[in-house]
Amino acid sequence: MRNAAERLADTFDTARLDAEVLMAHALRVSRSELLLQHMRDAAPAGFAALVERRAGHEPVAYIVGEQEFYGRPFRVTPDVLIPRADSEATLAAALEGAGESGRVLDLGVGSGTLLLSFLAERPAWDGVGIDRSSEALAVAGDNACRLGLENRARLLRADWHAPGWHDGLDTFDRVIANPPYVEEAADLAPSVRAYEPAGALFAGADGLDDYRVLIPQLRGLLAPGGAAVLEIGASQADPVAEIAREAGFSTDLRRDLAGRSRALILR
Repeated sequence: MRNAAERLADTFDTARLDAEVLMAHALRVSRSELLLQHMRDAAPAGFAALVERRAGHEPVAYIVGEQEFYGRPFRVTPDVLIPRADSEATLAAALEGAGESGRVLDLGVGSGTLLLSFLAERPAWDGVGIDRSSEALAVAGDNACRLGLENRARLLRADWHAPGWHDGLDTFDRVIANPPYVEEAADLAPSVRAYEPAGALFAGADGLDDYRVLIPQLRGLLAPGGAAVLEIGASQADPVAEIAREAGFSTDLRRDLAGRSRALILR
């Protein structure tokens, strides 16, 4: 494991952590179990291959097939974005003021982290998640089953760029969206640009294309007194708020733990 960390150290700030997670995966134990009980074990034969995959910039979450979000494990594949801790601020904003029961819609459900975490935190709510990717919906469906939420989370293939995509959905007390918001020319780490799905990342030259399409449609999706919560890039609070104001919404900003702009609440 020390040798693996040295192999990765020139490229990654998280080299030691990566080596530990990969070793735990190779041994089929948790990282805590590895550190407490298995440090004297022989390295399994497949460990070196995992390290080489990571050295080629493949994200650890895709190698091990799982990423934790809001204290729960979620299955991830290259068909979905890897959940980031920053997005927990988006979930927290959506949970603000959410009553005992209601309906929530997740636009661009991906692996299901936002929708399923919301439903796990609000046991009397039910929800709908949409995505244009059938592969992403399959991952979200698997995560719903793993969390015992399959009866409360309806997953649908839909694209908010297509006319009539929300026909028959009715209205919701919360709408959550983490749409594509990265500028096409953004300087991204190779592990992001080469491995994560481009369709879930990029939104035009300024990263605002999907907000321009989506925000004007939110009014027809919100129940009276409802709110929409949009994840945004760290520099996008003002331009996205302006798009929202032009569509007739008031906005409140929420920041992540690093103090960066992360979510806008629209009412």
